[in-house]
Amino acid sequence: MKKILLSICCIFSLACAFAATGADDILGYWLSQNGQAQIQVYKEGDKYFGKIIWLKVPDDPKRGGPKKDYNNPDPALRDKPILGSTILRDFKFNDGEWTGGRVYDPQNGKEYKCYLKLKDAKTMSMRGYVGVSLLGRTEIWTRVK
Repeated sequence: MKKILLSICCIFSLACAFAATGADDILGYWLSQNGQAQIQVYKEGDKYFGKIIWLKVPDDPKRGGPKKDYNNPDPALRDKPILGSTILRDFKFNDGEWTGGRVYDPQNGKEYKCYLKLKDAKTMSMRGYVGVSLLGRTEIWTRVK
């Protein structure tokens, strides 16, 4: 009986260890919920960042040339291409989530507080909000190989 109980405890401990999220599990390439952009999540020091590395429609059909950050509140940055821009910044891993960061939305030029959480190895929840997390929007991103 003791051996069976010990075996069950060992199996449960191993399962929990493998299910735990590691800090670098978020690294890689992610497709946005609407499928319009691919974001590379990378690490600098102990913080995590994300930049747009692919756009489904990279060129601006109305103005010609690459899409630019026309809605940026800083006029000096409005001529900067969207492709290659950093939209996730300053996240730190904390108890299974990446918190304390900000997300920039180039569609409206606004920046929001944000946290990231893996639902599983292929799915990430990205929650951007103003003030408290109840006032915000969640997007589900999918890992790209």
